[in-house]
Amino acid sequence: MKTLNKENLKSLPSDVAVPTYDRSAVKASIVHVGIGGFHRAHQAFYADQLLEKGVARDCGICGVGLLEFDRKICDILTEQDGLYTLMTKELDGSVNARVIGSMVEVMFAPDNKQAVIEKMAHPETKIISLTITEGGYNLNEATGEFDFENESIKWDLAHPEDPKTIFGFLTQALLLRKNKGVQGCSIQSCDNIQGNGAIARQMLCSFIGEVDNELLEWVNKNVTFPNSMVDRITPATVPADIEMVYDKFKIKDRWPVVCESYIQWVVEDDFVSGRPAYEEVGVQFVEDVAPYEKMKLQLLNAGHSVLGMLGARHGYNSIDEAASDEDFSQFLRNYMDAEATPVLSGLEGMDLGAYKDSLMARFRNKYIRDQISRICLQSSAKMPKFILPTVKSQLEGSGNFQRAAFVIAAWCKYNEGADEKGNEYEIEDVISEELQAAARRTQDDPLAFLKIESVFGDLVHQRTFVDAYQSALEALNEFKIKECVKAINTKNTISWEK
Repeated sequence: MKTLNKENLKSLPSDVAVPTYDRSAVKASIVHVGIGGFHRAHQAFYADQLLEKGVARDCGICGVGLLEFDRKICDILTEQDGLYTLMTKELDGSVNARVIGSMVEVMFAPDNKQAVIEKMAHPETKIISLTITEGGYNLNEATGEFDFENESIKWDLAHPEDPKTIFGFLTQALLLRKNKGVQGCSIQSCDNIQGNGAIARQMLCSFIGEVDNELLEWVNKNVTFPNSMVDRITPATVPADIEMVYDKFKIKDRWPVVCESYIQWVVEDDFVSGRPAYEEVGVQFVEDVAPYEKMKLQLLNAGHSVLGMLGARHGYNSIDEAASDEDFSQFLRNYMDAEATPVLSGLEGMDLGAYKDSLMARFRNKYIRDQISRICLQSSAKMPKFILPTVKSQLEGSGNFQRAAFVIAAWCKYNEGADEKGNEYEIEDVISEELQAAARRTQDDPLAFLKIESVFGDLVHQRTFVDAYQSALEALNEFKIKECVKAINTKNTISWEK
């Protein structure tokens, strides 16, 4: 059993691919904040592939853990010299293992904030990239503005040299670059948010505007925020994954990453200080990433939410179980074909039929066992991005939103806190109390859930949608979800007869 570190790298089993490039010669021109599973299966993987091809030696990554929550992963990756095992699970059950070597530095911000700020401000740093989750951008969903009421934001404004949030760190780093005459850089969001670069720009500039107008002017001239669309299903690492690395590959890796083989990254080519030649390893650069983001959000991410809500109500535990259910699978494909696809456009070079076929196969991959509980958490942030845009577009057009209305009704029932078999679960959401209270009030006021304005806006005033939603909710109150789904699949409408 070999502990994963640079000393043992060359003595690992022959069926494990390892970096053949000289990691000591790699420069870290990328500072990445948020070194969880997705980054290590996606951006770090692409950088590793580029280094392996010998195309560049300056696309190494300095991984940064920003929050106290990140201490464990930073400690482990530091002990492992930034190395970790990426296990790719194929549809046939086969597993390929590769040790990723592109993360050549690891920093834990709470222990040395100034060192992180100086690294971000270093002339060799060309890109500061982010996977900080949707909630990390401090966006008030109701107003679309930066949330200055956040206590950590208040701290950063009052204690600029002792930041806690990404906005405090970036502001200090950019101020240091400006004062030292260092060239600007690109801040690249890799989070699953439509217009992620634009959101990053809006939120950061809102914060800086409260601090330093001269710096804000400098940022507007010297910093770019390219939008990107990212795609690779990467479930959270569980103890069984660590055991698999032990048993199958004889590697002692305390935090490996498991992912599917599919991977996609579409990026707007807007990098002020240059960028790695990612196109050499399959990254697609475009002028406008918006159509591709919309496709992914309203097909893949929405598909996850559809299966999550239907599966949770029925009592399934994983997405592959729900996707392998013939009734749920047909419902999802009909949703994608009839409601989501008609509102997509501008997808040059994309075969949408083939893409949807691939999604159905990916969802059914039982070897990438994504838990329904994970898919359903923080749904108040997901539904407005994944499902509701399709509803709004359909309201402006043909009005085909019956299945979307059913999913929203299923979400309402989900917030009752138990599946239809009586198994209880915890609602993990920043507004969980409001969601659950609204779900309870639905018995007296059928539209109570739709009246949550921070989530649904004015949707409760859209009569045709309200009719479909109420019909779905009535059916879910009377019948099992499988019966309801079968009726929709058969009749192509929300119409119920026992």
